[in-house]
Amino acid sequence: MKSIAQRAVIFLGLLIGLNGLAAAADTYEPECFKPFSPSTKTLKFPAKKPPYRIALANGFIGNTWRIEMIKALQAYADSPEMKPLIKELRVVSTGTDVAAQIGAIDNFINSGYDAILINAVSPTAFKPVIERAKRAGVILAAFDNVIDSDQIFLVNEDMIEMGRMAGRWLEKEMGTKGNVLEVRGVPGNSVDQDRHKGFHEILGKYPDIKFVEVVGNWDDGTAQKATADAIAVHGHFDGVYTQGGSTGTVRAFIDAKQPFIPVVGEGENGFRKLVAEHAKDGLKGLSLSQSPALSAISLKAAVAALQGNALPQFIAIPLPWADYTTLKAGENYFPDLSDDFFVATGFEPCGVKLDAAQLMNAAKTSQQ
Repeated sequence: MKSIAQRAVIFLGLLIGLNGLAAAADTYEPECFKPFSPSTKTLKFPAKKPPYRIALANGFIGNTWRIEMIKALQAYADSPEMKPLIKELRVVSTGTDVAAQIGAIDNFINSGYDAILINAVSPTAFKPVIERAKRAGVILAAFDNVIDSDQIFLVNEDMIEMGRMAGRWLEKEMGTKGNVLEVRGVPGNSVDQDRHKGFHEILGKYPDIKFVEVVGNWDDGTAQKATADAIAVHGHFDGVYTQGGSTGTVRAFIDAKQPFIPVVGEGENGFRKLVAEHAKDGLKGLSLSQSPALSAISLKAAVAALQGNALPQFIAIPLPWADYTTLKAGENYFPDLSDDFFVATGFEPCGVKLDAAQLMNAAKTSQQ
């Protein structure tokens, strides 16, 4: 039987151990960098002296969201908070080729960059390059289309939950039977897969709901044509979930002189303008936004990690949304701005707020 003194020592040791775990769980700016789940681990790297060389290895570049995402990153890097800490920001877009994106990351590692941000072409195939970055002491942070890894920082909204929100809203507005058009994103991307998964978790359990899937590539022109073709083949739909290119999707229904139905779309300004204009005519819409400013939050996370701060390995960003009952001109949509501008441009808890008109004009200039 242990003595009282021995038990006291053991108890004290347990307390010290528990306090150590609590301290290890303390993270930098927790109001901004929230863990994705209670089981999310913490990553901490040795501090490096600024200023830093940081790169973005982007994949797909074929829509306004990606252009606005890059402009948001560049604008935030040039902000008073970030500018003194960044020596160089380099951006490369490699298209939809996984090998090309991995090659770009390798080039940044070999060139001595301190951190690399990644909008991944695929959630898999990156394990070897992650190991190479780790050996070189390079911090990796993937956002938007993230990577299946717990060895690097991931920054994202919950894409499965976004799909669930779309499903729940259509369940409420449309009911549990009918024909549903699902306009998907870029094939093979984790965002497309996760939104699709969450959406079908909710509506896939109803045998009287029939789904028609088309590929819209998160692009207005592609989504409009795919939607028009689906209407021509299948006729009537009772509800729509369009992952992106939402303005084009709605315009296809208007052009086909179809009656308005419940539509869940992305955060494009044009989609919100159409919903605000036609809600009285029956266009009930829910806008769920994947903010292009995720790039800015990822930059903030990478810089914080380079400074030696502990952060959640998977950082959760809240989902901005608005529906036909909450839309307000000048607040969550902008009548005088471009249709293809994505409205959610910042995250107040992180101190990131980017000017909507400035970003829209910058994105427009990049396309000319």
